[in-house]
Amino acid sequence: MTPFGEAMRRLRERKGVSQKQMAAAIGVSPAYLSALEHGRRGRPNFDFLQRVAGYFNIIWDEAEELFMIADASDPRVVIDTCGMPAEYTALANELSRKIRVLSPDVVRDLRILLEGAEKSA
Repeated sequence: MTPFGEAMRRLRERKGVSQKQMAAAIGVSPAYLSALEHGRRGRPNFDFLQRVAGYFNIIWDEAEELFMIADASDPRVVIDTCGMPAEYTALANELSRKIRVLSPDVVRDLRILLEGAEKSA
């Protein structure tokens, strides 16, 4: 599941609607919604995101957060290390090989480390 899939599922549950009901209301198939929620589809387009925001009648700040979550939810990530030192490429490749076996605690710690590095840059 992606962060966007989790957010959309929470919105649906809060409103008390099924994927089938939501899909009919916003003009997509239930299979597409299911694939988004389970991370089997990439980032949704802006039109879809606007329809979701309208369907749930969410305010601009919450909609903007939903759009940011969608941006961070592509399950097929490409990391371009062209022109970077060799250790950057090695790290990107090692992460791609090992990400499936990392514990949630390790993932959380890595995210904290990356956020700290971003702040100090």
